Amino acid sequence: MRLTISLAALALAIMPMAVQAQDGDKKKDEALAAEAGVPAPNVSVTHHKGVFGGKAISYTATTGETYLKDKDGKPLAAIYATAYVKDGGDKKRPITFLYNGGPGSGSLWLHMGAFGPKRVVLPDAQDDGAPPYPLVDNAESLLDVTDLVFIDPVGTGFSHAIGKKDPKDYWGVSADAKSIADYIRLWLNENGRWSSPKYIGGESYGTTRSVALINELEGSYNDVAVNGIILISSILDFGASAEVQGNEMPYILNLPSMATTAWYHKKMGNPPATVAEAAQQARAFAIGPYAAALLKGNQLSDQERASVRTELARLTGLSEQFVDHAELRISPGRFYKELLRDRGVSIGRLDTRYTGKDYDAAGEEPDNDPSFYAIDGAYTAAMNSYARDELKYKTDRSYVTIGGVSGWDWKLQGQRGRDSEVYASVAPYLSKALRENSGLKVFVGQGWYDFATPFFGAEYAMSRTGFDPARIQYHYYDAGHMMYVRPDDLRKLSADIRAFISQR
Repeated sequence: MRLTISLAALALAIMPMAVQAQDGDKKKDEALAAEAGVPAPNVSVTHHKGVFGGKAISYTATTGETYLKDKDGKPLAAIYATAYVKDGGDKKRPITFLYNGGPGSGSLWLHMGAFGPKRVVLPDAQDDGAPPYPLVDNAESLLDVTDLVFIDPVGTGFSHAIGKKDPKDYWGVSADAKSIADYIRLWLNENGRWSSPKYIGGESYGTTRSVALINELEGSYNDVAVNGIILISSILDFGASAEVQGNEMPYILNLPSMATTAWYHKKMGNPPATVAEAAQQARAFAIGPYAAALLKGNQLSDQERASVRTELARLTGLSEQFVDHAELRISPGRFYKELLRDRGVSIGRLDTRYTGKDYDAAGEEPDNDPSFYAIDGAYTAAMNSYARDELKYKTDRSYVTIGGVSGWDWKLQGQRGRDSEVYASVAPYLSKALRENSGLKVFVGQGWYDFATPFFGAEYAMSRTGFDPARIQYHYYDAGHMMYVRPDDLRKLSADIRAFISQR
């Protein structure tokens, strides 16, 4: 009994000391910020309740800035993020860090469209029109199984460089990943979450960021071990995807997406019953007769050319004459314009289910991407309204939705020489992480109708030597790049990731 009382007394004595230490750190940060001529970080804390995954959750939302500093404590950049933490102080609860891509995109897409506690409602595969845009409780948020932190890298969202710091210092594959790794370490420090299961995830270039980030988190002596990586609409191997003359790989990797799109729009010749079957037919042809024909170049015989031309036309829904004029090499831009030219519309890039009207029907490529301009207004309005009104974040800054960076540095840390600069791939970082962290697993979510990051490109990048296929899960969705714009696929994506996090 005396021991129990003594321990309790000791705990009571230590608690004020811990609080004092935190207050001291906060005052030190404020003093250093003032010395640098900048205000203290702008932060808002609010409290909420919701039902997610069928469970009632009380949670605290902390939205605002965290300063990245130099070795002397001088603030260099403000990272804007929104953290949702379940009340109760469970330090062993999973935490998931999420962001989008671009490079140069804020996290609003995953935040307001997929996993945040609120989401904006849009018509599927149609233009979002003009406001107001409904903002509703998001029952598919992952807050029942994990705390969530949505991060906007420097130059996106409300994140920005401070003072004379050049924001371009953060604009590169390695520099960007390092800044997010620094932020994650600071967040773990401030919230006492080093022992929590940790997940990182992104969409589009955010998948590139995730893989560069795992190298920053686990590739040094100050390791942050990660339980899982969530890759939504993956792009890891930029060399294989480079659309330059002489590189045949993009045609091979894009073909299955052309086939699924032709199947969707009822243009595919002799179509199978399902989109998955259409994809598999195209995969087999792409890595077989088609790849062989492209590699033979002008050594291809007339008989082989005719055979390949016929099957390529069937799979893509294009005429044999068009395929022949394109020398069996169909660029995505031409495909977007040509597939439904007879209907007077072009198709989307992010999601080929979307169609749009161009200035005229005679062009070689679309005027714009109807699957982007159909959603951007609603997401931008939703993010600004939600952050400023419900989360009580007050700022004069404009939220940078996308396009806030330039001059991206594609050189990769630890990969040297001329060839590594012209063939950029972060995939080796991921295979290394899988080999060196036996508890790491990977979730890969791909839309059948995504041309920005084709599903066959993701499969190719993660099927190279050095990868453990047993720890990579593939999931496919009946939509495009942002599959969660389709309500059924939002539910499926949420359930798939919920299971991925829960199955430890």
